Amino acid sequence: MNLNSTYSPQIRTVLDNGLVVLVWENPAADIIAARIFVRAGSRWETPQQAGLSNLVAAVLTKGTEQFSSYEIADRVESVGASLSADAATDYFLLSLKTVSSDFEEILQLAGELLRSPSFPIQEIELERRLVLQAIRSQQEQPFTVAFDQLRQGMYRDHPYALSGLGTEDSIAQLTQEDFFRYHQTHFRPDNMVISLSGRVDSESAIALINQVFGDWQAPDTPLTSLTLPVITSEPTRIAIAQETQQSIVMLGYLAPAVGSREERAEGRGQRAEGSTQSSVLSPQSSVSIQNSHPTPHTPHPTPPFQDYAALKLLNSYLGNGLSSRLFVELREKRGLAYEVSAFYPTRLDPAQFVVYMGTAPDNTEIALEGLQTEVDRLRTEQLTPEELQSAKNKILGQYALGKQTNSQIAQIFGWYETLGLGIDFDRYFQEQIAAVTLELAQEAAFRYLTEPYAVLLGPEVAVKGLANLC
Repeated sequence: MNLNSTYSPQIRTVLDNGLVVLVWENPAADIIAARIFVRAGSRWETPQQAGLSNLVAAVLTKGTEQFSSYEIADRVESVGASLSADAATDYFLLSLKTVSSDFEEILQLAGELLRSPSFPIQEIELERRLVLQAIRSQQEQPFTVAFDQLRQGMYRDHPYALSGLGTEDSIAQLTQEDFFRYHQTHFRPDNMVISLSGRVDSESAIALINQVFGDWQAPDTPLTSLTLPVITSEPTRIAIAQETQQSIVMLGYLAPAVGSREERAEGRGQRAEGSTQSSVLSPQSSVSIQNSHPTPHTPHPTPPFQDYAALKLLNSYLGNGLSSRLFVELREKRGLAYEVSAFYPTRLDPAQFVVYMGTAPDNTEIALEGLQTEVDRLRTEQLTPEELQSAKNKILGQYALGKQTNSQIAQIFGWYETLGLGIDFDRYFQEQIAAVTLELAQEAAFRYLTEPYAVLLGPEVAVKGLANLC
């Protein structure tokens, strides 16, 4: 794997108002893609306002002080461009893509949306109804029900326990005033990152961004601080009786965030305002992780980032694709699984290392044992050198394929900047994956993959006796 074939940013600059700008010149196609990140997201929500970020994203493009929802859609679609907003756990995002000649017009519109949204009442009510339908629909999906239970058990009072959609109660209570307060709190130039890639020279791109956003002054008030609850590992086993065609077996382990607060702060300049804190205590070692709100550019995170890289590799080894350990052992050889996989998302605060399986109700108990055995094997046996190298090749190959388009380039580097990792994290991540040894992988498994949180969902006769029914 050629680690020198990664992208190198051509320009990273910070405007006078604190807005971070990343520009990649890529003349391959007459397209410009931009991602405008706001350091917000559902980790800033209280249980009473769960789902607010998602609903703000749904309504943000539906009206401004100058334009109606129809006029916004017409301006975008008349030039064949795309423009949308999304909310994630650790950030809020406005995405746009257009041919180069129309970039200025669409960027001007994006600036209007970000600076002067009107959040029309009728649009709020329309999107509220759609979200409520989505919440009710999710309650009929076994995987979602099981994962909601797992997430709540692992995070309890932490915002990561909440669904990004919110609850029927929280969505019903949100008011237009909540939308404006959310916007006033988080949408400010010193809390944002603009990342773009395409056929544009960097000097012109920065000049245009400065023209659109340069007169947007950050308020005199400091960024809002966020102090999050300490997360302690207290594994539970829960069974949910539900008449389904298959049982869901899900195991979750608390795992490290993407670097510590000190790692992210190193080299990027301290920004005391807007800091956030959260920590997790793992079952085998006291791993205290503190996070801060991102500040510019971290060149080289240091250990314990090794644990993050090792667990990324192990998760890919276990559940990524048709050649993964879980798929081969539990589905192909033993015929236990309808579906089986694993995931370990990158998070600012402690993340979840999850493995899960859908199986026939009669196989629920044996599936639970099989899934547990495969995770335990990571602690009791080292991977073979061939398994380790294959896992590295897979994760690094897929990582490279995820940076092919202008949209992907703008997304990944803007995301790293927003998380406080810095744009060099692209290279550092690959180096750390390549540096994982057999010993490091097993040590990470020892530290984090011990006693799991477990959720079993299926017919009562299948799950009763395997866990506490709820």
